[in-house]
Amino acid sequence: MKDSLFYTIVFLCIQILASLLVGQSLKLLTDDPQIITSPYIQIGTMVLFSVITIIVFVRLKWATPTRQYLKSKPWLTIVWAVIAAFGAVIPSIAFQEQMPELPNIVAEELSAVMNARGGYFVTCLLVPLTEELVFRGAILRALLKWRPASHWWMIAFSALLFSAAHMNPAQMPHAFIVGLLLGWMYYRTQSIVPAVAFHWSNNTIAYILFKLYPNPDVKLVEILGSQQHVLLAVLCSLMILLPAIYQLNMWMRKAGENDTTV
Repeated sequence: MKDSLFYTIVFLCIQILASLLVGQSLKLLTDDPQIITSPYIQIGTMVLFSVITIIVFVRLKWATPTRQYLKSKPWLTIVWAVIAAFGAVIPSIAFQEQMPELPNIVAEELSAVMNARGGYFVTCLLVPLTEELVFRGAILRALLKWRPASHWWMIAFSALLFSAAHMNPAQMPHAFIVGLLLGWMYYRTQSIVPAVAFHWSNNTIAYILFKLYPNPDVKLVEILGSQQHVLLAVLCSLMILLPAIYQLNMWMRKAGENDTTV
């Protein structure tokens, strides 16, 4: 428990440190508000934060990535993780729309980053890798080592930390639900690879939707035309998500584990 909280605090502190380093450097170099508020500054900060985080967690062996899982050729697991991400998007959005509206305190910054060159690389590739390394590869790993018999409680707690670390109320419900699924994937495989595949797909879908519908307040009914179409979209998505979860349950296993699924 102490290790998981410590890792979360370190993760947040590196994020703050990267912002301070970039901010102080800008103050020394320029006072041009156009440069200071440029989305490329935010992208640079995210890259710096991600690189420092990966170096710290790997060098200190808080997370120990290896190629062992990929050597087991888990291609079907990865494919089903991607399919599950596609199936989860609309039900998650529909669920959040039924909840009280939560403040989206990073909407403008995130929109600017996604509209800038390099936005996809940072938000859909680098950040998912970093977050999976930390929240599944280090935090959940430590929790499962601490209480292996209570794995679902440990998965839920890691999902709660993952949700809180976003520090944006509007993202927290989706982050918690996704965190449960990602934690289950890690528990079953002891690898962050399936979780990275799901996380990349989830963020890529969000990126594409933002490009198509840049208004963050747009509702599903406005996109699909009627409430009936929304319900049909949720049903169709569940017909993708639930079989994908079933297939993941069939195929996920640790590297080197004998294949008992025929």
